[in-house]
Amino acid sequence: MLSYLHAFHAGNFADVQKHAALTLALSMMQAKSSGIACIDTHAGSAIYDLNSERARKTGEADTGIQKLWRTRDRLRSGDWQPLLRVLEGLNAGKGDLTVYPGSPVWFRNFLRADDSLTTFELHPAESDQLAGWAAGQKIRVIREDGLNGLLKQLPPRQPRLLVLIDPSYEVKTEYADVASTLQKAWQKCRHGVYLIWYPILTSGLHQGLKEAVRSSPVRKVLCSEVHLNNLPERGMTGSGMLVVNPPWGLDERLSAMMEDIAGSDGLDVLHRLDWLVPE
Repeated sequence: MLSYLHAFHAGNFADVQKHAALTLALSMMQAKSSGIACIDTHAGSAIYDLNSERARKTGEADTGIQKLWRTRDRLRSGDWQPLLRVLEGLNAGKGDLTVYPGSPVWFRNFLRADDSLTTFELHPAESDQLAGWAAGQKIRVIREDGLNGLLKQLPPRQPRLLVLIDPSYEVKTEYADVASTLQKAWQKCRHGVYLIWYPILTSGLHQGLKEAVRSSPVRKVLCSEVHLNNLPERGMTGSGMLVVNPPWGLDERLSAMMEDIAGSDGLDVLHRLDWLVPE
């Protein structure tokens, strides 16, 4: 099923959580000089225009990244700095936030000489846009199912690994597929850092993913969730991130980041963080 297009949802509250976790993990891992193999299993088209017809049809960025952008001056210290630098670089001279980066762009802005980035995107149009953006850069773009493709890349050449897994979950079986792929990937590379995003819906399907991970051999799994205070009539009521093998201290720092942006002048969300699986 290839109908999902992230352009309708770019910069929403789930993206804020997801990319906060990703940029924090990258920053913390790069405290060490050894190379990192970065893998993005569902990369999308890389760059999103927040003024496009698709983005304006849903207006989801208005209650997500645009709220953060308006309060960015108070976030310039600490762990929000790397994320803000990327946004400001893409929107230099524009004043307003009109360009939002997808996960490949976040990865690209952190790559060092010994790091690598492999991206997967199965949707033909999205994959073509991704390849156009990546042309001439040190980035592999593969038109293949990212869950299957991930397993073929393991173990990586570099001594360390960071993987982002964030399918659309349009197909209900993807919850089980993600849990199964995570277990297989972990068995191939147990020291890797794996970030798994999932939507929180009224159906509760995400609980199946969490339970499958909890009952698997995978250890040391952090669970971060943001829940909307005012629930919509349809769509997501929250957003979740599982982080396998988080760098030491990521739990406290990610929690602090989420608390920074929750509240009357920020995102209308409640953040919860706990260990799904202890070490």
